[in-house]
Amino acid sequence: MIILVLNCGSSSLKYQLLDMKNDEVYDLLAKGLVERIGMEVGCLKHQAAGKEKFEKEMPIENHTVGIKAVLDALLDKEHGVLSTLEDIEAVGHRVVHGAEEFVCSQLITDKVVAQLEKCSVFAPLHNPANILGIKAVSEVLPTVPQVGVFDTAFHQSMPPHAYMYGLPYEYYEKYGIRRYGFHGTSHKYVSAKGAKFAGLDLENSKIITCHLGNGSSIAAVLNGKSVDTTMGFTPLEGLIMGTRSGSVDPDVVTYIQEKEGLSAAEMSKVLNKKSGFLGLSCLSSDARDLDDAANEGNPKAKLVLKKLTYEITKYIGAYAAAMNGVDLIVFTGGIGENNSRLRRRVCENLAFLGLKFDYDANAVRGVDTIITLPDSQVKAALITTNEELMIARDTMHIVQNEEE
Repeated sequence: MIILVLNCGSSSLKYQLLDMKNDEVYDLLAKGLVERIGMEVGCLKHQAAGKEKFEKEMPIENHTVGIKAVLDALLDKEHGVLSTLEDIEAVGHRVVHGAEEFVCSQLITDKVVAQLEKCSVFAPLHNPANILGIKAVSEVLPTVPQVGVFDTAFHQSMPPHAYMYGLPYEYYEKYGIRRYGFHGTSHKYVSAKGAKFAGLDLENSKIITCHLGNGSSIAAVLNGKSVDTTMGFTPLEGLIMGTRSGSVDPDVVTYIQEKEGLSAAEMSKVLNKKSGFLGLSCLSSDARDLDDAANEGNPKAKLVLKKLTYEITKYIGAYAAAMNGVDLIVFTGGIGENNSRLRRRVCENLAFLGLKFDYDANAVRGVDTIITLPDSQVKAALITTNEELMIARDTMHIVQNEEE
């Protein structure tokens, strides 16, 4: 089944075209990125398997035009991989927030779109863009089935004592205030892949997955189900991130608002866009830049990296306690897969769990690897994530079941 996977942002869209034979056997036919949608000049970056990378600048007024540009690239005689659009059998969409409405991936219908629009209040920067992508595909490929895969769905298995906040219960009833969690597609993928790679039975396992990148979250996965995660009502809670503060005392927010004379929207921008690595280091939101600066002796860069290491270690300890043990700790995402020093520093602090670190095995980037010694009581691993493949798998299953 040939599936187009779309990840639509407010002014961009990432895509992959996969030929899915089954869950494990597939071909990546093409991938790319459309940037600066809605701006004066947009850009398409397209890479077909076995062909040279193709870039094109052009006006891209909206997501419909952007998706048409993607389809044109896929059909292009020189850079494309399709002979006709009829070859596309389904489209899978990443949708950030499904609230409590969606506990699993869903075939897109008018009713589902209406429910997604209601969920947009929880993710005003993401869901509207996801919906635009869905509607754009409906215009361009009206007969092709579409599936929504939700970042929040995997975490809907959390028990109430993990997802409820210590706030008046009426706010949950009136506004849906609770922990939802994010990066669910990645946590689900790497927990299953990691269990298989480490020789564990997923349905009888205790796994902690660390998705570390510009946005980061950690999840406790018990017997294949998420039972807790660091991100909350929004992706702001939890670890320090590229530009997000992570968890702070709520009174700090109102104190700064009052002192600086900021509106709620302005304060949200401080917490989401001006904090994290960028705010604390006064240098960069990119961990690679901070690594370079730390190597040159920059004290603020060292502080940020030490804080990140500390917080990851602290949450791993907390989730090991919550699950009464841990079998496997997974590192994934841009930082988790590529920063061997951070993995080492975290694991060196986990000897109390019986973790014995393999320094030689850890000297890798972006390759699935067990990074603990054979006699380690707790295993740790670098496991590469692939959210697009997970979306394609779900899309394939849902469309096939619908056809049966």
